Amino acid sequence: MALLQKRLNLKLDLHIELPHDDQTLPKIDKIFPTRFTNPLITNISTTTQQVACKADLEKLQVLGSGSGGIVYKVRHKKTSAIYALKVVRGGHPDQEIEILGSVDQSPFIVGFRGILEEQFGEVGILLEYMDGGSLDNLVKKTNGSNTLSEETIARIAFQVLSGLDHLHTRKIVHCDIKPANLMIDKTTMNVKIADFGVSCKVTGSEEDQSKTYAGTCAYMSPERFDPYTYGCNPFAGDVWSLGLSLMEVFIGYYPYLKPGQKAESTALMFEICMEEPPSLPNHASEDFRNFINCCLHKDLAKRWSVSQLLFHPFVLRGRSSNS
Repeated sequence: MALLQKRLNLKLDLHIELPHDDQTLPKIDKIFPTRFTNPLITNISTTTQQVACKADLEKLQVLGSGSGGIVYKVRHKKTSAIYALKVVRGGHPDQEIEILGSVDQSPFIVGFRGILEEQFGEVGILLEYMDGGSLDNLVKKTNGSNTLSEETIARIAFQVLSGLDHLHTRKIVHCDIKPANLMIDKTTMNVKIADFGVSCKVTGSEEDQSKTYAGTCAYMSPERFDPYTYGCNPFAGDVWSLGLSLMEVFIGYYPYLKPGQKAESTALMFEICMEEPPSLPNHASEDFRNFINCCLHKDLAKRWSVSQLLFHPFVLRGRSSNS
């Protein structure tokens, strides 16, 4: 509990959030006046090898902004290909770039297309553009009145768990699974994991717990706040975050709050650590309720791993519809 008390004053939402429909964003030219002059393109697919510098890209829209930087929708002028460009300020995102390069072969993770270095210290990360937006935006567009069906959520669960399995087998913890970081391909309605700004590689050392104390407070698991009470398993935090996220897109609002209620970090920390985890309403199927319970066990010994959840009956429903 001493560690939990110490952490109450920390700001934990450390990264870029996608905008809501009513969010006013600054004009592009004011927030991105510089030019990329020293390009470094790595791990590029054939379609992006021609992107040599920022001047090759036309800025179309600001997708999101935060303390870590800005995300743009951009068009390659020569080919008209559309990408997302994440511009990182205040330090080189070596860890994020290394992780993106090592997981790019998964169809369940947003694709990495290259790096654009800029002379004033900004770094541009070129990414696959997901034209359906995020699960967060999808729910918020309808104010929670048109939530997703169980069959759709089972399919999403299979896809995200497949992406997490790809990460976890490579000793990578995402650390920030939430609806805003689960992106939709509008054509196929496939969902992919995005935003590796706070992700980390674990080594089995004592430093692993501190590495995973990052992300968004509302989706952090009890052991990430208080490992002395709940134990330490860096990978299990991603499972907890996924369980909350899937519950949210089903009921239409964040599970620890009432509809329309504002979040407060200190209260949420105590709620997550001290109270029983939320559960699905009775009209949800038994398989779905059990799946969520398996994700949200506060006891790490009872919380299922990603590899176990991939064979849960609820996820198998999504696996069959995904094939």
